[in-house]
Amino acid sequence: MSFGEFLKDRILMLVLQGICMTGLYGFLRLTGYGRGNCTLILLVWILILAAYILTSYVGRKRYFKEMKEILEHTDKRYLLGELMPDSWRQEDKIYREFIRKSNKSVIEEIRQVQEQQEEYKEYIESWVHEIKAPITGISLICENGRSKENFAGESFRKIITENQKIENYVDMVLYYARSENVYKDYMIQRINLKEAVFEVLEKNRFLLIENGIRAEVVCEDFAYTDRKWIVFILNQMILNSVKYRNEEAPVFRIFSEKRENGTVLIISDNGTGIKKEELSRIFEKGFTGTNGRTHERSTGMGLYLCKKLCTRLGIGISASSIYGQGTKIYLEFPISTYIAREDA
Repeated sequence: MSFGEFLKDRILMLVLQGICMTGLYGFLRLTGYGRGNCTLILLVWILILAAYILTSYVGRKRYFKEMKEILEHTDKRYLLGELMPDSWRQEDKIYREFIRKSNKSVIEEIRQVQEQQEEYKEYIESWVHEIKAPITGISLICENGRSKENFAGESFRKIITENQKIENYVDMVLYYARSENVYKDYMIQRINLKEAVFEVLEKNRFLLIENGIRAEVVCEDFAYTDRKWIVFILNQMILNSVKYRNEEAPVFRIFSEKRENGTVLIISDNGTGIKKEELSRIFEKGFTGTNGRTHERSTGMGLYLCKKLCTRLGIGISASSIYGQGTKIYLEFPISTYIAREDA
């Protein structure tokens, strides 16, 4: 900070001092003081003012020089509020507090971004391991089938099933990447829940046949949501039911209920169920629970992603379960005020 810049910030004070000096000089002359005495008084005033200005300038220049050196010698400049030198000035204390609060907010934002990046990195790593399984499965099917006469007919369905697994894993990555910006890629409309359910069942028909799973659908209601996103969520629910199925007679039912505030879609299965103490954690990132450790490898990301997407879309999601008997997932589609007016 130059001396000229320092004076520029105090131009109003200097003008006021000049006016006061002129007024005092005129007053003293009118009251009979000689010109020499008046001039001497003004000179003393000017000297005191100059000493004050110079002292203030030197102090401020030293203060800002210290802050500049701190910035130049630290790699964490966002901590300036904590590293600023102490000052007796109340203004400096207030500025320092403002900077601290601002930096704290920035640090929190940075931490959130870092957590999101770490979360995404962890998911990609787990996804890579997951997608290797169906790719290896397809390779083995092709390798083992070379010597079999009925290779085409017997292995065709297995290859499609493994390929569907790859497609599901790819979808999970794509939807996970988009989950932070759902509002940029969705269109709320009236959809037939039964059609959405059958679309998902058709997509996974070979997987269901291979595992001997029977599906019952009683769903005649409509809901207002984005079709693409809800199909993905339903797909994750069905994949979960397949993964934790009952080995003897697996079956799951999908039905809807009309309620006062909207429509509830219920996905019910007779699989392994969830322990009571684990039920409240099934939507947490990376939580696999007892089932994830005793069944095929699980990332604990499916229900977490469903919960995240449902929150973005304004859909309620909850679960109930009896361990050893089965699980129910509830998707609650509310009727918005806008849609109510539109229907009216």
